[in-house]
Amino acid sequence: MLDENDREQAGGDRQIISSKEEARAAVVTVAALANRGLAILTPDLEPDIYDHDDFLETLKKFLLARSFARVRVLISEPSRTLKIGNRFVDMGRRLNSYIEFRNMKPELRHHSEAFCLADDRAIMFRSRADRWEGMLGTHEPAVTKKYLDIFDELWQACEVASELRQLQV
Repeated sequence: MLDENDREQAGGDRQIISSKEEARAAVVTVAALANRGLAILTPDLEPDIYDHDDFLETLKKFLLARSFARVRVLISEPSRTLKIGNRFVDMGRRLNSYIEFRNMKPELRHHSEAFCLADDRAIMFRSRADRWEGMLGTHEPAVTKKYLDIFDELWQACEVASELRQLQV
């Protein structure tokens, strides 16, 4: 039987995701594996995932344990995020030197996928953001790099989400 280090060297774990609960658990797993940064592409900060205690607690531990940590979030439908509110946004406002939100430009919103990447090694990926089905890979450097390159290209082309940075009144 392989221990955790052997599994990681052998390729880590891969899992199929088929429900909201599995998608949430996969994002928590990815966030827990991050050492330097998280990159998140989401339509509206999906409250069932990113406004959940499990994710927020894992994110808080990650950020407080590393002074150099960085979380970048691309949102393709920002108006929905503002309408419903989100504790992740509130955390981002308080920890704005660690967490940055950007809105995807309308011409780039053809990206239908949703994903969460930890550094260049772990990924939770859903090919359609409007569905929960997807995959989790805990040691997938080639796949994660591919999506990190896509994310970086989109990140550079998008604008800071100033409405998500405003201080609460």
